[in-house]
Amino acid sequence: QVQLVESGGGLVQPGGSLRLSCAASGFTFSSAAMSWYRQAPGKERELVATITSATRSTIYADSVKGRFTISRDNGKNTVYLQMNSLKPEDTGVYYCKASYGVHPRYDTWGQGTPVTVSA
Repeated sequence: QVQLVESGGGLVQPGGSLRLSCAASGFTFSSAAMSWYRQAPGKERELVATITSATRSTIYADSVKGRFTISRDNGKNTVYLQMNSLKPEDTGVYYCKASYGVHPRYDTWGQGTPVTVSA
């Protein structure tokens, strides 16, 4: 029912760019906060960026601030992560997460899309 499908990952050289997409269905997308996480090999999953619902307020991990941009298109039920000036340490599987509902609040994760930054 609730589903998140990431796409856009791949292999890119350092300094390059990628745009990840996360297509959502099964819930009211416009009311959900959306986030991107990543998990590098052998590391814990970490928050990359979040965008809220109504105000479209954004937060970023310090490691990506100024290089990555999260955005959303409520008409397409899609959240994006524009990744510029990529570094090898950006390598990992990138996951989309939706946070929705009130009391309780639910989290749903996508399956992930791999990103490899390497020369």
